[in-house]
Amino acid sequence: ERGAAGPGLWYEKAAPGDRRLGKVVTIAKSKKFRDHHGKVLLEGHRLIKDALEAGAVLQTLFFSTVGHLKELPEAELKRANLVKVKFEDIKSWSDLVTPQGLIGIFSKPDHAKMSYPAAQLTSSLPLLLICDNIRDPGNLGTILRSAAGAGCEKVLLTKGCVDPWEPKVLRAGMGAHFRLPIVANLDWESVPSSLPAGVQVCVADNKDPGTPAETTSVLRGASRAGSAPGNLKPHGKSKPQAVPQREDEEGAGGVCVPELAAQYYYENWTQTPVAVVIGGETHGLSADALHLAASTGGKRLVIPVVPGVDSLNSAIAAAIVLFEGKRQLLRRHKQEDDRQKLPIVG
Repeated sequence: ERGAAGPGLWYEKAAPGDRRLGKVVTIAKSKKFRDHHGKVLLEGHRLIKDALEAGAVLQTLFFSTVGHLKELPEAELKRANLVKVKFEDIKSWSDLVTPQGLIGIFSKPDHAKMSYPAAQLTSSLPLLLICDNIRDPGNLGTILRSAAGAGCEKVLLTKGCVDPWEPKVLRAGMGAHFRLPIVANLDWESVPSSLPAGVQVCVADNKDPGTPAETTSVLRGASRAGSAPGNLKPHGKSKPQAVPQREDEEGAGGVCVPELAAQYYYENWTQTPVAVVIGGETHGLSADALHLAASTGGKRLVIPVVPGVDSLNSAIAAAIVLFEGKRQLLRRHKQEDDRQKLPIVG
């Protein structure tokens, strides 16, 4: 059965027992399917509208009332398959606490083909974010939201991170996915080619600086070395240290972690352009991240916490460092502007 939702906008009414919605939702929650078929699931008005406005391609939209369609751009809807289903059906498949009656299946967006909002582009700064082993979907979504809020130019996700197109990441991102380029699934070898020329890579150290390096496992030792307030002189070097390899890495022997100058995050570190690496809670910063930072003359940015507090949540650490980077870049920009305005005394 078909219905019209405005001139030239036709939709199909799902017959009782139509299983498409359930099938599609179950499948879209699997990363394998998302990668293999290049489809992602977006739920709720805001996310679907943001996606359509950024040029993401809608394939099928399941909706519960025709009124829902009125708030979405009509030209994009005309190209899609519109299927009206019972609200109960959406509710039973929804991930939201209060389902809105809209589930869209989109072609997996390609950051190179997206048109990001003008306001975002004009506020963009030469500030990039690299996510290293961020495994928690809620954290990654929150990090992406902070990166969009700070005006990051781009976010790079290395292979150990959770898939940014997982429903939980999309929900926590609150539309950030459609505000700035997100490049996912990168090998560390290919990270440099995604960075601007002359970039300085800094690492955010959100681990407790007071813990002796020897007692910490895996790479946490590396990320804490030389950052205890006692031995943190401005630009003090952290000692090179052999750390055991992560269990998921092949081969024997330790990895030598390079020396990095450590400083507090509120001291000046924004050489233009700059990229910040944030590590996940469980694994901390990888040796690859530290090597990349060292090769660009980057620094270890320490967020001082009260002794005894284990570490900050990765998303909070990312926000603290990114917004400080933004503050520094804007201040430098203003100083340069002021200098240009000074009258030249002949």
